[in-house]
Amino acid sequence: MDIAHEISRRRTFGIISHPDAGKTTLTEKLLLFGGSIRSAGAVKSNKIRKTAASDFMEIEKQRGISVATSVMSFEYRGQLINILDTPGHRDFAEDTYRTLTAVDSVILVVDSVKGVEEQTERLMEVCRMRNTPVIIFINKLDREGRPSFELLDEIEEKLQIAVRPLTWPIGMGRGFRGVYNLREQNLYLFQAGKTVVENDRILVERLDDPMLENLLGSAADQLREDVELIDGVYEPLDEAEYRGANVAPVFFGSALNNFGVRELLETFVRLAPTPTPRDSDLRTVQPSEAKFSGFVFKIHANLDPRHRDRIAFLRVCSGVFRKDVAFHHVRQGRSIRFSRPYSFMAERKAVVDEAYPGDVVGLYDRGDLKIGDTLTEGENLVFRGIPSFAPEIFKELVSTDPMRSKQLDKGIQQLTEEGVAQLFIQDRGRRKIVGAVGELQFEVIQYRLTNEYGAACRLEPLPYARACWLTSDDPKVLAEFMRYRDRQVAYDRDRRPVYLAESEWMLRSMIRDNAKVMFHFTSEFKTASSGETDEDSASVA
Repeated sequence: MDIAHEISRRRTFGIISHPDAGKTTLTEKLLLFGGSIRSAGAVKSNKIRKTAASDFMEIEKQRGISVATSVMSFEYRGQLINILDTPGHRDFAEDTYRTLTAVDSVILVVDSVKGVEEQTERLMEVCRMRNTPVIIFINKLDREGRPSFELLDEIEEKLQIAVRPLTWPIGMGRGFRGVYNLREQNLYLFQAGKTVVENDRILVERLDDPMLENLLGSAADQLREDVELIDGVYEPLDEAEYRGANVAPVFFGSALNNFGVRELLETFVRLAPTPTPRDSDLRTVQPSEAKFSGFVFKIHANLDPRHRDRIAFLRVCSGVFRKDVAFHHVRQGRSIRFSRPYSFMAERKAVVDEAYPGDVVGLYDRGDLKIGDTLTEGENLVFRGIPSFAPEIFKELVSTDPMRSKQLDKGIQQLTEEGVAQLFIQDRGRRKIVGAVGELQFEVIQYRLTNEYGAACRLEPLPYARACWLTSDDPKVLAEFMRYRDRQVAYDRDRRPVYLAESEWMLRSMIRDNAKVMFHFTSEFKTASSGETDEDSASVA
């Protein structure tokens, strides 16, 4: 198979949003167009048992939220589309941040009623850090929402990106009549309650066509005024500017009613970038290179609870991944092969023989792989940009049944290797400390430890406010700091020292009083001996 051809037909993207903006519902409607599912379910209340195809964990079905990234692939008009549906809740933002390292572009969902929300801004910051191209879908047009021009202004102001609408809504809420495709001049009429794939679009060659009055009544004049204003205010879409992450195409619709989604998908397939180069510690890796390379960005244990499996999700960056071929595990310095690599449709998986740049492959893992691991055909490079972030809430993991301590140890090791939370060990008493961004993470951990591993435990709050990784040019200085502050020092899973601050004031004091110690707020940094440090660190000269 021609690798250049395979690269050219792949589109790998993530769907991100604030919770409840309709992200998972939009994912399902995209799958519906791709023929991967026949009907789409949406979680609208606790009374509705039917759940989203991409929400497969039991706790997701009970709570009606996404708490882990789902990977799905389908073909559409000759293109292979890889979707990564991410958690929207801020407590699981780190899983979303890691997922964004594995995609080439993003669809950002905005609730037309609520506008740009806090988590939307945070996610957009990560996209800007990576210069990730963004397409925006303004959702829930079937509800009474904010004026469309007001939403566009807010997006430009809060998300700091220029926009260009490519479809335009006709009315909103009860008066919602449809969307007008500004590029193709298609009029797409809305029928309330119709959730099947819409096939009929009306071609309008001129906006002064009298047919508009027959179709829209008085709304025809408003549409003409809006289109004239759009053409006067917004520059025509420059595809290079979109791919450079400087401008975001905007679409309007209702994912729940499967309305406006086809315009989004068709434009995405045409505009979105093919697999892009990836930075490593040695060089930039091009997708067209002959030799295989890829990195693990996610691990999920018990994807199938019946088999207690553990799957590592690998993004292919270059070359061809092949079943039963031995690849170089850079961190461990040894060869490793996979006899049953998978492609995914949420929890359903199928064995694949080959995978190309842009593809996400599921690898059955016996504990050899960790998030951030690189596999190659021999080169000792490591892909960058997959850090852990400093947690803000800390609890001690306490066993309540000594007879189940092995289940607890195995469960917390696997869950923290997944990235659900972070585990820190204090040598004094071998105390296990779990660090997370939000309380919901602890709820998920407790649930999964009990239901997936049969562990018995409780999580007791600890008086820490921040964790920072520690390095120093002078090993003696670092050793002395750790000895003096041993009650606040723990070790992460890679045995790197971490300082647990009891308050932001205490952390600032430590930074000020220990000029030769570096405090890092993410786990991705070079050691001091390499002459490089991350940007997210602090010291006082």
